[in-house]
Amino acid sequence: MSIGLPAHLAPQAVRRSFVTAQHTVAFTLLTIAALSTLVLQGARPGDTVWPAALALLPSMALLLLRNTMKTELWCLAYLLVTGIGIHLHALILLSGPIAISEGDGFSFLAVKVALIMIGGSVMGILAGLAWAVAGYIVAELAIGLAQVETGQQLHLDYATAVALAGTLIIIPLIAFNSRRQSRAEPRLHRAAQDEQVAELRYRIEVKAAALMHDTVLNHLSAIAESATDQLEPVLRELVERDVNSMMSEEWLADPPTSAHRQARLDWQHSGLFSAIQESRLLGLDVDATGDLAAVGRLERDASVALGLAVKQCLVNVLKHSGTQHAEVAVYGSEDSVSVMVVDNGVGFTEAATGVDRLGLKSSVRKRIELLDGHVNVWSTPGRGTSIMIKVPVEPVRLNGIAAGNGVEP
Repeated sequence: MSIGLPAHLAPQAVRRSFVTAQHTVAFTLLTIAALSTLVLQGARPGDTVWPAALALLPSMALLLLRNTMKTELWCLAYLLVTGIGIHLHALILLSGPIAISEGDGFSFLAVKVALIMIGGSVMGILAGLAWAVAGYIVAELAIGLAQVETGQQLHLDYATAVALAGTLIIIPLIAFNSRRQSRAEPRLHRAAQDEQVAELRYRIEVKAAALMHDTVLNHLSAIAESATDQLEPVLRELVERDVNSMMSEEWLADPPTSAHRQARLDWQHSGLFSAIQESRLLGLDVDATGDLAAVGRLERDASVALGLAVKQCLVNVLKHSGTQHAEVAVYGSEDSVSVMVVDNGVGFTEAATGVDRLGLKSSVRKRIELLDGHVNVWSTPGRGTSIMIKVPVEPVRLNGIAAGNGVEP
């Protein structure tokens, strides 16, 4: 049973939220600097200062493209492009007919802090601190060189140093909180599981007590009303049947409705069910959770393709993850069916996988893309892997099954 994010994804979510916040701050600061330059151009129509705003546009574009580039490559590009951009920005403003200096109350703090914000884009404390310091040094050098080239007096910017200090404090705190969360996540899972088990045990005890009460009273009443010391054959058969039923586990199951029977039938004939059963036969312990009936809405070809893709994911867990346990969670919506395969194994870096390992690329991604679906992979070395497979439902096949009807795996 899972609650919230998997344990290996929760710390990443916290760090990525921090990175997104830093990049949003950097983009906002660059926007403010560019707009301030345009306002200054309007106030001094005789001066040409608007190119100073254009010098910041490449950095703003990089912030918008941060999700499409590798982390280290993006950091280096942002460091160089923004360093050159703010140098040109400062050079244009300081070399105008009426030179602008920090002594006039004009500050380059915004563009400097925007460069320091590179520090949170690396998933690691030491690397994050190093990039933040590098951003600070490049920012000060870029502005300092512009001041020297225009004959301005150099000024030590205390505000930028304070911004750097704040960043250097926040990055370790985020990492520390992420580690605490990763340690707390298993305890939360255990507490939720214990609560669910306690609730299930209570329901079974209530049901057993009610069944015992009714059955024993009926039998005692029948014995009391018997005219002889021997029970009638029909009554004896009824008592034996009730006793055997109580000794077995048949009474634990709720009477299935027609919709539930249809959902169970669709689930057992799906490609996903076959993939899970085959993986269990191979020795993998697989927990199937969520809206399992949702797979019944897929067409046969889509169901088979989804099952084969999930089977490949489970085979990868068995071969490469170092764990014998995986969870398959199904989520259904009006227009799609999503399946998440989660394990707490050794994890991997997808870009670093060898060319000979084509399972994820060919058996999973390409097969799902042929269905106009998509695959997302989250994995951290040493912390496990989560693979989300989303397949569209087209056309929708209605079996009279209400959304949310579950079936047993």
